[in-house]
Amino acid sequence: MDSSVKHEIAATAARLVVEEGLEYGPAKKRAAKQLGMPQRGELPDNRLLEAAVREYLDLFCADTQPGELRALRELALVWMERLAEFRPHLGGAVWHGTATRLSDIYLQLFCDDPKSAELALIDKRVDYEPRTVTGFNGKPVEALSFNSRCDALGEYIGVHLLINDADDQRGALHLDDQGRKPRGDVAALRAMLVAEVGG
Repeated sequence: MDSSVKHEIAATAARLVVEEGLEYGPAKKRAAKQLGMPQRGELPDNRLLEAAVREYLDLFCADTQPGELRALRELALVWMERLAEFRPHLGGAVWHGTATRLSDIYLQLFCDDPKSAELALIDKRVDYEPRTVTGFNGKPVEALSFNSRCDALGEYIGVHLLINDADDQRGALHLDDQGRKPRGDVAALRAMLVAEVGG
């Protein structure tokens, strides 16, 4: 697949990510289908799609997206502080700065006992749904998903807690292929929020 076709798929997928809140994988597949491309063909990689998402946000959402992103980061911080004993790390679009009000919050937890996070949610009377997803290391992990009210946005936001072994924390901090930290802890998120105000 030539690069112009990949860029066209990425641009279409970016609109689906921003306007409909789709995750990258489904957005790329639906974009290829909308454009009449074979879905089994080589789709744009996530780096190309993220660049297209940033471009779309700059063009069409520059007046609303920064405020929505801050609201999501503040809500993520609330949950990270509530679950501090599990060494939470924020990842995904909320960490990387491409989130909008349609984006969910993804927190990696690192637990000595995998059931302890679930018990913590029960203690906090959080109505969650357990499921199994693919973790950052490619292996299946348990996820606890629930909705949390975001007053700043006036709606409920999906929060997903991905449960990892405590020993996996070091592997979660390796830089990605662009030399960026793929996720950050409470201190890193607080520093990011302070820097946004200062900038």
